[in-house]
Amino acid sequence: MKSSVLICDDSNLARKQVLRSLPEKWEVDVQLATNGLEALEVLRNNRIDVLFLDLTMPELDGIGVLEGIKDENITVDVFVISADIQPEMQNKVMELGAKAFLRKPVKADLLVSTLQDHGMM
Repeated sequence: MKSSVLICDDSNLARKQVLRSLPEKWEVDVQLATNGLEALEVLRNNRIDVLFLDLTMPELDGIGVLEGIKDENITVDVFVISADIQPEMQNKVMELGAKAFLRKPVKADLLVSTLQDHGMM
């Protein structure tokens, strides 16, 4: 069964980099969002299994998305991919329900092992 994935990042380059890092054998349908408002709209209207989420974005940042997911009881596994690697930020996203925090730019082998660790593939 295919998994449904949403990649949310305001950088086109970063979205493409995450897309290229996804495991080849992982059957997925991928949607893209350029900011948090778009991501929440996609999450409200589609069944999304996995969200790869940046933190620093216009319109609505990643923390706002995590809060929206929590407030609206949206079921999705969130993996934060961000250059903001401060321990306080890492703790905050985990408290808001993220499964993992990955440093940007994400390395394909780390992404694969993280997905495996969380039973995503």
